[in-house]
Amino acid sequence: MGLWLLVPEHLRLGTWDLLCGWSGESGEQVQPRLALQLVHEAALCRPGSLRQDRVLSQRGFELANGLPFVASDPAIHDLLAAHTVAQAQRLQVALGKIRRTSGDYRGHLLAIDPHRMRSYSKRQMRRYRDDQKTRAYKVAPTFFALDPDTHQPVCFTSATSACTATTAAIELLGLAAEILAPEPGKTLVLADIEHLTSELFRHVGSQTPFDLLVPMKKDRSVQKQLQAIPADQFTRRWAGFATLKQPYQMASRDAGQLFQFVQRSGERPGDYHLGAYLSTSDREEVETLTVEYPKRWHVEEFFNAHQALGWHRAGTLNLNVRYGQMSMALLAQAALHQLRCRLGQPFSDWDAGHLAKSLLGGLEGDVRVQEDTVVVTYYNAPNVERLRPHYEGLPGRLTAERIDPRVPWLYGFKLDFRFR
Repeated sequence: MGLWLLVPEHLRLGTWDLLCGWSGESGEQVQPRLALQLVHEAALCRPGSLRQDRVLSQRGFELANGLPFVASDPAIHDLLAAHTVAQAQRLQVALGKIRRTSGDYRGHLLAIDPHRMRSYSKRQMRRYRDDQKTRAYKVAPTFFALDPDTHQPVCFTSATSACTATTAAIELLGLAAEILAPEPGKTLVLADIEHLTSELFRHVGSQTPFDLLVPMKKDRSVQKQLQAIPADQFTRRWAGFATLKQPYQMASRDAGQLFQFVQRSGERPGDYHLGAYLSTSDREEVETLTVEYPKRWHVEEFFNAHQALGWHRAGTLNLNVRYGQMSMALLAQAALHQLRCRLGQPFSDWDAGHLAKSLLGGLEGDVRVQEDTVVVTYYNAPNVERLRPHYEGLPGRLTAERIDPRVPWLYGFKLDFRFR
């Protein structure tokens, strides 16, 4: 029943037009509605589940999709397999541009990070393990770009084991540049050690509007170079912290002129701890190292809170299927973000699983039609004082926002809510 709360967010986001564009079919066809089922499955944190065995068809799930049935696994697989990776990326770009216009991205920083999803494919795949004590398991490498200031995803890429972190980052930054349309030198990309390659630095410096910041490995050669720097070249910023900025060239020299930011922790020479970062631009190092780069860890927070939408496992190596399913999860996350912002505390702090269980799947009510309006009535809803101001009299509220209150996948019916 709680899925109906997402319908006005879909209208504000333009979800229906995005799904029709991705499917290549008009609103009279079934394909956009099947895609909307995928979006709602992701919102309920049930992507790729055995749809009939989970009795979704006995709980009114299909009604919010404008369908008289719950589509089966083969029908969903055929829908996803018939659409290419390029089409899914076009969907990501279109969604990203809408979110940029809505203010979901600041565009000052961009964090990129690989996310290794456990795969249950029967094919031969790359294996990964978190530590030496666990057994290696198959993973499907996926790479996300996130705005760390707003904690919102911008886009993602996925690949087989043949794709390196550098190759994936080049493709990812191309999508991000198309979405964010940044001015040259205004957006700093925060990456990890996996992206410390001359190929990526050369590409970012010459073919993108971004700047790049990557930490250097703390191996013996780097530490020897840092320890050889005279102490008087460091600028003491505060007790126990000093910095240095100097020009740097990689050994291959094809990455161009870079800048090395060095930070020194400790007060006494015997207690110094040295670390270094490489940047494509001459930036102010104190704010970059102490304020901006630590925000990269918001990527891990995002995975922990939202990967249940469909980014925690991969059941196939078919890239068409995976791109399509994960792009629908990206749509679900965008709609859920709008819902969280509208409802505020405590809903805005819940992770995806908690929100799906307690709100979207935990409300009780009924659905009926009154003239040209579908009326959803909730009984004993929690925090009703937060829900009522946003949803009662919904057609008038949408009209005031200059949004057509008719729901296209519900055949032109309007939607309204009651709370009892």
